[in-house]
Amino acid sequence: MKIYTSSWSTTLPPAIQKIGISRGTPRGYPAGYRRMPELAPGPWFNSVSPGEYHRLFMAQLAALDARAVLGKMHDLGAGHDVALLCFEAPADPQAWCHRGQVAGWLHDKLAIEVCEFGLAGHGWQHPKLLAQRFR
Repeated sequence: MKIYTSSWSTTLPPAIQKIGISRGTPRGYPAGYRRMPELAPGPWFNSVSPGEYHRLFMAQLAALDARAVLGKMHDLGAGHDVALLCFEAPADPQAWCHRGQVAGWLHDKLAIEVCEFGLAGHGWQHPKLLAQRFR
């Protein structure tokens, strides 16, 4: 199973299982996606600085068992590749996103390379992570 990150607005191949990691989903989004609310940011997501966001979200991830998270992705994917979805646009370099932090965390914990669908960079070089702010 390959794990990608992407935006709800990106057209993905039908064989990729979509898994939402945002606090909500777009209105009218077609059925068939799954959810992993444990990978969504906390209620503070829209009210703190980027540095504080990073600190809080990394603490949230640290409380999770990475192998259990990977197992859940595998189960939700049912043998397919998966894409972890939230709202920020994929190609906008200013629209950093927690999905980059998830990619870095999975790389640190399990040596998994999680890339943004259609873009280069994984782990702490993920394109949705403003590394200069967070590392």
